[in-house]
Amino acid sequence: MKKHLFSLLITALALTATAQHHTEYQRPTPTKSYRVYLHDKAGNGYSLNHPEKFLSQKSLNRRAKFGLHVDEYDLPVSGKYLKKLRQADFPIHCVSKWNNTAVVSSNLDDAAERLLALPFVDSVVHVYTAPDSIKVITDRDEITNHTTRNQNHYGSAYRQAQMIGVDSMHAAGFDGNGITIAVIDGGFHNADKIAGLAGVRILGTRNFVNPGRDVYLEGEHGMMVLSCIASYRPGVQVGTAPGASFYLLLSEDGASEFPIEEDNWCAAVEYADSLGCDICTSSLGYTSFDDKSMNHKYWELNGRTYVNSRSASLAASRGLMILNSAGNSGSGRWKLIGAPADGENMLAVGAVDQDEQNTYFSSLGNSADGRIKPDVMAMGQRCSVFDTDGEITYVNGTSFSCPILCGGVACLMEARPDLSPEEICRAVRMSADRAEHPDNVFGHGIPNIWKAYQMLKN
Repeated sequence: MKKHLFSLLITALALTATAQHHTEYQRPTPTKSYRVYLHDKAGNGYSLNHPEKFLSQKSLNRRAKFGLHVDEYDLPVSGKYLKKLRQADFPIHCVSKWNNTAVVSSNLDDAAERLLALPFVDSVVHVYTAPDSIKVITDRDEITNHTTRNQNHYGSAYRQAQMIGVDSMHAAGFDGNGITIAVIDGGFHNADKIAGLAGVRILGTRNFVNPGRDVYLEGEHGMMVLSCIASYRPGVQVGTAPGASFYLLLSEDGASEFPIEEDNWCAAVEYADSLGCDICTSSLGYTSFDDKSMNHKYWELNGRTYVNSRSASLAASRGLMILNSAGNSGSGRWKLIGAPADGENMLAVGAVDQDEQNTYFSSLGNSADGRIKPDVMAMGQRCSVFDTDGEITYVNGTSFSCPILCGGVACLMEARPDLSPEEICRAVRMSADRAEHPDNVFGHGIPNIWKAYQMLKN
C-alpha cells in the first residue's frame, strides 16, 4: 500500500485484504510531465457575467446560499493558451483554474526550455517521470459477501460511528440525505458490485490519472474509504452518512509517487466544485516523492505554498467543505502532516483507537505558520470496511478516520444547510473534547457531531 494513501493494512492483526485479481504490466508514454504556470486567463472565452457557462446550477446555488460571488479564480484556464500548448506538441494532462496551471506531457529533453519560451508561460515545474512499467488490473475479484450479522444496527462499524455521536444524529433523522460528497482517492475496485454498497447513490465517476479508464477496475483503497461513509447493511456495517450521494474521483497514481498527483487532486476538487458537491473527503497527502529533489519542506506547509494546499484553502470561499487525512507519519522520520492537510478553513483529521488514545502512526502538527493541526480526531485503528470481495475487513490509518468523520459532517450539514464551511469547521472543533486546550497531537480532540448540532441549535 502506498504511503500517501493514508491506510495501514497490518498482517499481524489479520487486517489484510484476501481478494485477488489478475494484473498486467504496461509501459507508459510519454515519460515526463510539467506543471506550466500561465500568465493570465486572457482568451478563455468566458465571462463572470455568465457563470452558468462554466459552473453547474447547483454550484451557483451553493454560492448564492452563502452569499459568495463568482470571481476570477472560477474562470476556466485560457482555451487559447491550451490550444497553443497542443500546437507546440505538448498534450494536456489536466488543468487547475484556481492555480491557473496546466500539466503537459513530453518526451523532449529540452521540454522545459521550449515551454518557458512561450510568451504566456510564467514558470515551469517538472512534476512527473514515468516508471519503466505500470501494473494494471485486468479483471474483477470474485464477490462472496459471506458476512456475519450481529444484533447491533451498525454491525462491526458501531464504535467508529458512536465515538463521534453519529448514532444520535441518525436517530434524529439525519443521515446525510441531500448532501453530495466527492470522494477523492485511489481506485474504487468493485464498489459497484458489493452488496453492502448496492444502495449507494453514485452520481458519477472520473479518473484523473488515466482518463477514460474505469475507476472500478483500479485499486481498492477508495472503495474501502467509501464504505466507511456510504455502506448500509444493517447488522453487518452501516456507514456514517448512508443517505448521502457520491461522486467517485480518482486522483492517486498507484504506480509511482510524484507531485503530478497534487495536480490531479486540484483538478478533482475543482471538478467537484463545478458539479455543486457539498463536501470533498480525501485520504491522500504528500510529503516525499520518488525523486527526492521534489520532496516537500516542513517550513512550506503553510496552506499557501503547494498547489493542492492552496486549493484546499480556497475551497471554503467557494462554499465547498474539505476534509483531509492528517497522515500516517507519526512514527516515522517526518512525523508531521503533509499537503493538503495544512490547508486553511478545512478539517485535517488524525486517528485514535477505540479507547480514544492517539494512534502511534497519526501525523502531528502544527502547520508551519502555527495553526492547530490536526484539527480533530476520529477512530482510525481497526476500522470496519468492506473488502473487494464484499466481506468485512479491519484496517488502520487516517485514511479511515477522515471519511468516518466526513459522514458525521454530512449529517450536520443536512441538519444545518444554512451554515458555511467555515462555520461547520468551527462547530466541529468546538464540539471536540479538547477544544479548550488544543495541541499538536490531538488538535481540538474527538468531536461529537450531536453536541455540535445541539450547540448550533441553542
